[in-house]
Amino acid sequence: MFRTRTLFRKLQPLADRVLVKRAPKETQLSSGLFLPTDTTKDPNEGEIVAVGPGDRDVTGNLHPTTLSVGDKVLLPEYGGMKIKIGDEKEEVFLFR
Repeated sequence: MFRTRTLFRKLQPLADRVLVKRAPKETQLSSGLFLPTDTTKDPNEGEIVAVGPGDRDVTGNLHPTTLSVGDKVLLPEYGGMKIKIGDEKEEVFLFR
């Protein structure tokens, strides 16, 4: 876990992009029933692990990103670039 955090610190997104780590799949319902892993969909929520500095407009003014590291966000079903760092099992997604 600690090694993963240091890898994310080395990977800094550019412009208005953010790195998002998906939340783990739910395998147990609130009623206590366990779901088989093949029937669960990819979760549509995640946590921001790295944020770019922001985007510049035509005049060169920097507009900082409103998100910060640790924020919980909802993800679209499609989109984002999947990034796998080293031999880690965790995958992160790069969104704009």
